[in-house]
Amino acid sequence: METRTDQRQLRPMHPRLREMLFTAKRFLRNPLSVIGLSLIVIFGVIAILAPVLEPPTNRDPYKIPHNGYRIEPSPPSAAHPLGTTQQQYDMLYGLVWGARSAFKIGVLVVAANLLIGIILGALAGYFGGIVDEVIMRIADIFYAIPFLVMAMALVVAIGRGLKAVIIVLIILEWPSYTRVIRSDILVTRGKDFILAARASGASHLRIIFSHILPNAMYSVLILASLNIGTTILTAAALSFLGLGSETGTADWGQIVSLCRNWIVGTPGNRFAYWYTVFIPGFVISLFVLGWNLLGDAVRDVFDPRMRRR
Repeated sequence: METRTDQRQLRPMHPRLREMLFTAKRFLRNPLSVIGLSLIVIFGVIAILAPVLEPPTNRDPYKIPHNGYRIEPSPPSAAHPLGTTQQQYDMLYGLVWGARSAFKIGVLVVAANLLIGIILGALAGYFGGIVDEVIMRIADIFYAIPFLVMAMALVVAIGRGLKAVIIVLIILEWPSYTRVIRSDILVTRGKDFILAARASGASHLRIIFSHILPNAMYSVLILASLNIGTTILTAAALSFLGLGSETGTADWGQIVSLCRNWIVGTPGNRFAYWYTVFIPGFVISLFVLGWNLLGDAVRDVFDPRMRRR
């Protein structure tokens, strides 16, 4: 019995398990990555508990309740702990339910772009030739048009709303993912194990999904983790310009838009309504900062050039 126990204790750890433990240790070793993850978890808990923290009063929970149509914002009070925007929209309600909108936009847009980029990039990088030329030239056309101008034009054409913003961002952001995955596949497809798979008679589909993509996914995953924060900022910018969500929707960019007339306060007191812009702006900054720190941590963990440093 003692011999078997000793043999079990001396048995080497499975390589995949060892790499997973190394990844977790490296991730937790960096305090900035822990801060980023903590911020995302906090916002995630707020989004999940939104019906408890701020019970909806309308059929559509994303419609911010408001009392009256007075233009001037109201200061924080017992009824409105963070005050109100102009037209008396409750800011705390908008920020809490806006967390759900932020996760919805960021995760849906990045996931869709990741899927499109992997499919198109795999086709372009693996087959090359005319397939590569067509896909890459279409991507070049998208790069040639200023991003924000194109986004504004498409939102106007489709119509306002969070759905329109999500669709537009999916349409415009896929070329970056396609380029990254294509470049990695161009490097991977000439490796010896790919040539061996072809010689063994494996199909193109099997080679792409079983051999190439598992070895060419890390760069695009790093890009996806870094782009969530940028996507949220773009969506907030469109809402601030009046091209995103409708007035009164629980969207952080919309809240800032409702307060933009009061950025400089009143002639007698320039800081009279400082909180109307500072609070939602600070929330957006924290959310984006969390994703950026998390993206940097993912890069440090999965980038082969930095992983063992």
